[in-house]
Amino acid sequence: MSHDADSAEAEGSVTTSRDGAVLRVTLDRPSRRNSLTHRMIDGFVDTLTDAAADDSLRAIHIRGAGDDFCGGADWVATNNGGPRPRTGDLVRRIPHAAHRVIELVHSIQLPVVCSVRGWAVGMGCNLALSADFTVATTDAVFWEPFVDRGFSPDSGSTWLLPRLVGLARARRMLLLGEKVNASDAADWGLIHRAVDAGELDKTVDELLTRLSSGPTVAIGLAKQALNFGQHATLSQSLTQELYNLELSCRTSDFKEGLEAFRHRRDAKFQGR
Repeated sequence: MSHDADSAEAEGSVTTSRDGAVLRVTLDRPSRRNSLTHRMIDGFVDTLTDAAADDSLRAIHIRGAGDDFCGGADWVATNNGGPRPRTGDLVRRIPHAAHRVIELVHSIQLPVVCSVRGWAVGMGCNLALSADFTVATTDAVFWEPFVDRGFSPDSGSTWLLPRLVGLARARRMLLLGEKVNASDAADWGLIHRAVDAGELDKTVDELLTRLSSGPTVAIGLAKQALNFGQHATLSQSLTQELYNLELSCRTSDFKEGLEAFRHRRDAKFQGR
């Protein structure tokens, strides 16, 4: 292997492929449990930003190469003994990088499915939690080791965990650094499902098929309303639902849904 190839492998990459209307995104740095370098995070942001504007897409699948999902942000690689960054570097840079990945996965008006094997650590854990559906193998582990490593939690963990599993369990994960296996994570409501390793790909593909054949606009608006409702009153949420309903009722899929109901057949949505 050439020096350039060695360097590229060390830096890792975020690769994409199209499977019909599904965009498959792979975190590709298996030798480091797919821990995210600056280059990978920048590529991830670009990928999700482009996907948000691609009308031909109807679902996104995020996975890790090899035996693990994601070992988090690679703090060793990003703190390599070079010149000390000036004060405020994290505050300036992170909102447009690592935090932007979490925001995009959480808010993009496409359904996002993560498949998790092995470790989902730190930012990798929060990436899985920010997806709409995460399916993991029963031996997968979700871990938030921020405090164990001497710094405070980031990448949305303090927002995501209390909403998914409540404050008591969030404290266990964030303040005590407790590791959570996939079976417990599913029981807690932290993830969608835990399945045997041999069933992971089939389960995820079935879920993606269902989501990508649905009314994409209505699904995106439903996702937006769910997110909005996390910090809104009932009255505000009802108003938001009305605006979303006004939009979804103007889609071709709405007309198809009514026709299918009228004729007692399955709807054939086109995502428009």
